[in-house]
Amino acid sequence: MIEVKDIEKSFDGVKVLKGVSATFETGKINLIIGQSGSGKTVLMKSLVGLVRPEKGEILYDGRDLMTMDRERLRHLRTEIGMLFQGSALFDSETVLGNVEFPLMMYTRMTPAERRKRAQFCLERVGLKGADEKFPSEISGGMQKRVAIARAIALNPKYLFCDEPNSGLDPKTSILIDELLYDITHEYGMTTVINTHDMNSVLGIGENIIFINKGYREWVGNKELIYTTANEALTDFVFANDLFQKVRAYVLEHAHK
Repeated sequence: MIEVKDIEKSFDGVKVLKGVSATFETGKINLIIGQSGSGKTVLMKSLVGLVRPEKGEILYDGRDLMTMDRERLRHLRTEIGMLFQGSALFDSETVLGNVEFPLMMYTRMTPAERRKRAQFCLERVGLKGADEKFPSEISGGMQKRVAIARAIALNPKYLFCDEPNSGLDPKTSILIDELLYDITHEYGMTTVINTHDMNSVLGIGENIIFINKGYREWVGNKELIYTTANEALTDFVFANDLFQKVRAYVLEHAHK
């Protein structure tokens, strides 16, 4: 579990996070959503230590990120998996080499042990046999799955995903969502996803944090989001005509 308590962050005198508190639950898909410029990306960067808030606490199972020394921070990083928006694979490395990279950086595994672990992770994301291919030789969806395999190579307790469905077609996006959902529950990870994809919100959103103008304005799940009275949230989530119709249908039948 990750707890954020009253964090504040400013840039050039402009406060971007305004006393945000939230809990990211273990074994669940935790989504951070909000308009561009709302502060959600700054919140995500604060969680992983890329941005340092001026105030507040960020607790990883009780351990405060804000007060960690270099050694404790390095240890925490071995417990964190990261899935970047553009996959961020090394073009000059094979699929297998990409997944082995964090094992080489953070463990004392032998080459044979690294290979075995990387192959297991690739098999888990449905890429058995793709070891020797290069990123340029596989599709965007496959690249994303390689990135997920790399993110779980160290068997992390915490998994952070920045716009995991960016640039993917709807069918592939659903496959990525289902994969993230499955591995989160299988391994009991605390998964935090920063997303604009409303299909993800309504499909796998078990704990949703809505950030609006620097404030944490709403917390709930994919079921509660249909009946919320928060106008800013409904305007954001149900901006699409189809989603509006789905919401209207849900509300109509909820009263019957």
